[in-house]
Amino acid sequence: MVLYVVGLGLSSEKDITVRGLEAVKSCERVYLEAYTSILMVDTEKLSEFYGKEVVVADREMVESESDKILDGAQEKNVAFLVVGDPFGATTHTDLVIRAHELSIKVEIIHNASIMNAIGACGLQLYNFGQTVSMVFFTPTWRPDSFYDRIKENRDIGLHTLVLLDIKVKEQSFENMARGRKIYEPPRYMTVAQCAEQMLEIEELRGEGVYTPNTIAIGVSRIGSHDQRIVTGTLQELSEADLGPPLHSLVLLGSRVHELEVDYIRAFALNKETFEQVVALEHNKKAS
Repeated sequence: MVLYVVGLGLSSEKDITVRGLEAVKSCERVYLEAYTSILMVDTEKLSEFYGKEVVVADREMVESESDKILDGAQEKNVAFLVVGDPFGATTHTDLVIRAHELSIKVEIIHNASIMNAIGACGLQLYNFGQTVSMVFFTPTWRPDSFYDRIKENRDIGLHTLVLLDIKVKEQSFENMARGRKIYEPPRYMTVAQCAEQMLEIEELRGEGVYTPNTIAIGVSRIGSHDQRIVTGTLQELSEADLGPPLHSLVLLGSRVHELEVDYIRAFALNKETFEQVVALEHNKKAS
């Protein structure tokens, strides 16, 4: 019997592959990982389309109670569904390792993820460097390790994909300390919040890795019928509203190709500002 780790794609219940759907229909139990990303339909709709009850697996179950998911997988097929591609988060690697330790056969069924679908913004995928994550800042915690990774990318001219934080089934420090199973409402970082935090760290670090006038691309709901793609300066994006989640941001590298510029020009929030910044960057390279 098999543990199927199935990528669901980015948007609707119909984004699952034919192979993935066949695997799900063969399973005794079906789990949906529901904290590293979200699908844009509810669980009931998935259950109806797959013809199987879908059990939501939160962070606690996946990271601390994986035996519940793997229980009986030596005798019956079990599916673990992942929004995007199965290996978009290291947690899923841990589950596969655990299955191998228990001599459970594992089959991975891939799908589209933000890591390749970001090509929809017009930038060439092989011009991307390290992907970084942006977490929600708190009054006492404002991590800036992302800044160093962006600097490394920009030093060699590469674009940076920034994945934005989501908070699902999170506890406040007080409730956690008191052992109360009370959870905060879900929160999803926006492009505007990400750009604002990036500008704050640039002001603190002052190393000129990027500026308020650096061109970036904000995307939301990539892969859906109402996806949005906008190009602007970080300052412009810090004030932009891209609607409901999920959002991501791309910071342009210095080696941006002319064809890439031509493509992203169509998404400019302010055409005049865009042309001014592009001309300025062109003059810098020429001098």
